[in-house]
Amino acid sequence: MKLDVVSNDIFLRTGEYGGHLAGMVSEELPEPYQIPSEYPLGKYLLLFDPLDGSSNIDINAPVGSIFSVLRAPRGAQPVTREDFFQAGSEQLCAGYAIYGATTMLVLTVGRGVHGFTLNRGIGEFILTHPNMRIPAETSEFAINASNERFWEPPVKRYVVECLAGRGGVRGKDFNMRWIASLVAEVHRILVRGGLFMYPKDTKDPAKAGRLRLLYEANPMAMIMEQAGGTASTGRQRILDLVPTDLHQRVPLILGCREEVQRIERYHLEHDQGLDQTYSSPLFKERSLFISG
Repeated sequence: MKLDVVSNDIFLRTGEYGGHLAGMVSEELPEPYQIPSEYPLGKYLLLFDPLDGSSNIDINAPVGSIFSVLRAPRGAQPVTREDFFQAGSEQLCAGYAIYGATTMLVLTVGRGVHGFTLNRGIGEFILTHPNMRIPAETSEFAINASNERFWEPPVKRYVVECLAGRGGVRGKDFNMRWIASLVAEVHRILVRGGLFMYPKDTKDPAKAGRLRLLYEANPMAMIMEQAGGTASTGRQRILDLVPTDLHQRVPLILGCREEVQRIERYHLEHDQGLDQTYSSPLFKERSLFISG
């Protein structure tokens, strides 16, 4: 079995019998998971991506698990799809586990973000990163540059300005990162700051974005806000979105508050027709990363 399927089964088997959950939603399942009749029903909902970044497994890069907890709106009753359609601001708990050089559990219950490291000697998670906070300023950003030709003009504008370095309008040099694992990207931002972007693009016009709202964007947005950062689609706060589908996709820009707000301003200026610099046909024919 693929590891993401195995991981999904572990989540289901360990979550179904404790009496805390009314149902679960997973990236690996098309419909909500009903708690088997032999187990008691609880008053919470669990939403999860069992193995984020699984494309990195063969190169031994960091992968992780993402989860979110909501209150079951109808209490201890069998769940429906609509029970999960709650804005991210309604989350009671959010977190992730990262499986890298060490195994860490990072979570929030709405009172800050705290990191726990697995001590394999005693089999327990130890609080090692209390009150994690995102630095107010950053010189790092993460984006998949291979999608450059599909980006919207506000995203192009932001990246061009960062790449211009000290000689550009930002007046400083930036580093660009990309790990292809949301857990790893968020963990880096929590530890040393930065910005992550998986923006809306024209690669697949039928999709509003790439990442799933319920069990990727929402939990990471809650973590960001609790750590002093923020998360947006570029046009709207992630935690304000009301889901309409279990596997709804959205654009996601998160990290340092000032940088996210800058990108939101660029989107607003573009939508209002106030900035046309990166909408010209000439720009579209040239790469952001080739000069001359």
